[in-house]
Amino acid sequence: QVQLVESGGGLVQAGGSLRLSCARSGRTFSSYAMGWFRQAPGKEREFVAAISWTGGSTYYADSVKGRFTISRDAAKNTVYLQMNSLKAEDTAVYYCAADRDDKYNIRNSRRYDYWGQGTRVTVSS
Repeated sequence: QVQLVESGGGLVQAGGSLRLSCARSGRTFSSYAMGWFRQAPGKEREFVAAISWTGGSTYYADSVKGRFTISRDAAKNTVYLQMNSLKAEDTAVYYCAADRDDKYNIRNSRRYDYWGQGTRVTVSS
């Protein structure tokens, strides 16, 4: 069994910052990548950012590029999402995800086999 546990969500004013964490535990497995997705009320889940677990290459949605930074600490089995200059449209539940293979594009939610329970981010304008 693999568990992904997100933390760090909350309420913040527009222009503020939050740092999300995702701790991975349970059965050891090799991941190619870990990603962050988000789902706003009434909208579909969308890709936010991803990081290659070994090489550290990063990928971002255009809507967050330059504002969000994804990073990982392999020793702690943890991935982070630093979110700066937050906007009202960033309000959503944020989910962490981990894959087992690279069959799908890194931005495609179908690639990921394991998901966290989500952490809510609310940005007030």
